[in-house]
Amino acid sequence: MTQLVRFELLEGSIGLITLSRPEAANAMSVQLLRELSDTLDQINGDPAVRVVLLKGAGEKAFCAGADLKERKGMSDRQVKQIVQLIGATVAKVETLAQPVIAVLNGVAFGGGLELALACDLRIAATHVKLGLTETSLGIIPGAGGTQRLPRLIGLGKAKELIYTARRLNAEEAKEYGIVEYVYEGHEVLDKAQQLAQEMAKNAPLSLVQAKVAINQGVEVDLATGLKIESLAYSALIPTEDRLEGLLAFQEKRAPQYLGK
Repeated sequence: MTQLVRFELLEGSIGLITLSRPEAANAMSVQLLRELSDTLDQINGDPAVRVVLLKGAGEKAFCAGADLKERKGMSDRQVKQIVQLIGATVAKVETLAQPVIAVLNGVAFGGGLELALACDLRIAATHVKLGLTETSLGIIPGAGGTQRLPRLIGLGKAKELIYTARRLNAEEAKEYGIVEYVYEGHEVLDKAQQLAQEMAKNAPLSLVQAKVAINQGVEVDLATGLKIESLAYSALIPTEDRLEGLLAFQEKRAPQYLGK
């Protein structure tokens, strides 16, 4: 059986996950979803992997969403199960301990965009097209799109995009606030690596706790959010990395963080 998800460790403790099904626009088949889920389980919290990049194979597609050809022969019950599998896998990306950057090297429609929305940041190539197009197919975004998009860009803009099933180009997506950066296709991965390395030089446990504080805090009132932040900070006080940060500052040198 051909492997549909590849993982490699790049220089600077950067993990690269590649959805490798280019002949099907990296669409989410059951096998791809299970392999992605297994990969996420393996690297979750691994101190050797400080930041994760997620991209699709080739230059045409990041991920075209659910595999609708595979879905054609399914019963209603099977469709419901696959939608739940997509949602659970996308949620694993969001809850991965490390920061995740979506490298949008090609189209990202439906579940493909939902996968990108679960990442911490999104960098797109200039030729990218994306959108939550489900209402044009008689369904709605079912892997978190109706929840994550409004939280990212605001209620009105999200409703407009979901109700119209509009497809955006990369610059339009940046204007809406869906992607943070747009670069030429040949440089998008390098730019993502540069950003990841800028993060990875910092204390890995600090990245983990900052992600916890931001992701959990944004869902609650300010007072509760501040308590979450305080707990996340407290988790770092007994770490070796915190002491190394102080020492490096005193000695005017770059800190050597070990994730301990």
